[in-house]
Amino acid sequence: MQKLFYWPSKNASLSIPLALLLGFGVGLRVDTAFLSSLILVFTFLMIYPTMIGVKLKEAVNLTHGKVVGLSLLINFFMIPFLAWGLGVAFLAEDPTMIAGLAIAGLLPTSGMTISWTMLHKGNVPAAVKMTALSLVIGSIVAPFYLLFMVGQYVPIDLAKTFTTIALIVFLPLLLGHFTFQYLIQKKGPEHFQKIIKPTLPAFSFWAMLVVVFSSISMKAQALLSNPQILLKILVTLLLFYIINFTASTLIARFTLDRPNGIALVYGTVMRNLSIALGLAITAFGPQAALVVTLAFILQVQAAAWYGRIADRYSLLGPNPTSTQDATKVSDKVKNNSNL
Repeated sequence: MQKLFYWPSKNASLSIPLALLLGFGVGLRVDTAFLSSLILVFTFLMIYPTMIGVKLKEAVNLTHGKVVGLSLLINFFMIPFLAWGLGVAFLAEDPTMIAGLAIAGLLPTSGMTISWTMLHKGNVPAAVKMTALSLVIGSIVAPFYLLFMVGQYVPIDLAKTFTTIALIVFLPLLLGHFTFQYLIQKKGPEHFQKIIKPTLPAFSFWAMLVVVFSSISMKAQALLSNPQILLKILVTLLLFYIINFTASTLIARFTLDRPNGIALVYGTVMRNLSIALGLAITAFGPQAALVVTLAFILQVQAAAWYGRIADRYSLLGPNPTSTQDATKVSDKVKNNSNL
């Protein structure tokens, strides 16, 4: 049972496609519209574990100003409009898919930002600051960006969007803070780090698979009648990540040293897809969620491949850790991190 519990989070590149295929197959045979009433519950269960131990105090100190400032400029002035532009260019036949891509572009950084930065000997404190600060800023500005970018295609209810963000971001964040304090007092920091913390990503991942399963099953019939839409989404997402990696690498290469450059790349390319998925499915429906779900698959693989290429060709400067050593520990880092 323990192996089964941890298997999805340790094998994201397999478990997410399996959930997609299972959801598609079930959706072709069974009407799963009833699952829509459970989406918000499982979205909360997906986000809440990732918020336990989030260090929001990192968002208010003034260290690492240059790299953090660059990350904010890229995350909130370049990438959202890139996502919107690609969505309008390739996904205009369904405006809710534009919204899904826009949401992914609006919510930067995740636990994987910190993990990949650590793996490749980047500036980890800066990555922590980016993650905390971007979480707060992204959650506040997302409704206004969505109103501007997709309001002309999809009706945007600002009050509903803020309510959704409060339920899937700020409420889990608040409860996560108090849960962390309680666990530290009752069990101690060592017990939390060794026993409790490793279970949190696995628990979150199971809830995420339910959301993925639900979102694809509810659109299975529509996808069967229009299979080319999957190819369009994948091509759009591939362009999205290629442009992100290229732009962030060039900016980092010419403005920062290697440790800060690594933090900048992973702090801008990695999107908070767990929260994006929750917001997409609750605010815009299964079609928007499908875009974010497919982004999960590409993001994990892209992050791994970028690290190997960056180390091999010294894209951001020489890595003090050999590529061979990085390869050995890459799976360990992915397995103990949030998406």
